[in-house]
Amino acid sequence: MGIKLDSLAIPMIESTSSNIGFEAAFTKIVRDKFISQGKIPLVSTEEAQTVLSGRVYDIRIEPLSFRTEQQTVSGVLTTFEVTTSRRLIVKLEMQLKDMKTGKVIWHEKAIEEKGTFAVSEDPLVTQFNQRLALEVIARLLADRIFLKTMERF
Repeated sequence: MGIKLDSLAIPMIESTSSNIGFEAAFTKIVRDKFISQGKIPLVSTEEAQTVLSGRVYDIRIEPLSFRTEQQTVSGVLTTFEVTTSRRLIVKLEMQLKDMKTGKVIWHEKAIEEKGTFAVSEDPLVTQFNQRLALEVIARLLADRIFLKTMERF
């Protein structure tokens, strides 16, 4: 593309999803990918030749597997399903912009990744499992973002 990548900024990845509180960890994973495998210095947005920015716009959690349980309630045998695992789906938009020219080098509107996590009777364990699944998804997305960025240079 005739562009030399001298410096890069990766500001905090934004989220318009109702599932908040993961943005810092997600951004750190993306930055760590560029630090560990890229040879481009990461600098502040004000100093950067290029800025890699992103926005998570959808985080969805869907039931994935169930187990069947039976209980007697008021003398009636009742059968119900209990969720044992869930699927986590993250969708984000990313772009790499040349700050000197204002040109968007690449822009992807719908990057999606999925993961699964176990559901426990303890809500704190379930929340922990969900956080781990989100970190796995963030690493997969960071790999894709890194490759999409570096393939041009």
